[in-house]
Amino acid sequence: MKREDVEHVAHLARIQLSEEELQTFGAQLESILGYMEKLGELNTDDVEPMPYAVDVKNAYRDNPDHSPLPRDAALKNAPQLDPEGKFFAVPKVIGEISPNQGKSGEAGS
Repeated sequence: MKREDVEHVAHLARIQLSEEELQTFGAQLESILGYMEKLGELNTDDVEPMPYAVDVKNAYRDNPDHSPLPRDAALKNAPQLDPEGKFFAVPKVIGEISPNQGKSGEAGS
């Protein structure tokens, strides 16, 4: 596997690799790709597609019904409430649209 390919995969994964790691992971990726090529040689015409390699049954936990948390209890530890005390007050994160903004949301369009 070419060094540029390993660097590209590292970039896509948003990881920074040392020189030694580039060589190590390059060899490992080459091995993985070789194994995938070998698997590609198998005749799978009579093999039914399946999501898992083994038969898996989902084990769901019980999901008992319970009443929602009352508003007063939910708001009890809020750092700040709206003036009426009915909602959480949070900092404004979205500015108002100026008259110069177009429908695309870009300034000056």
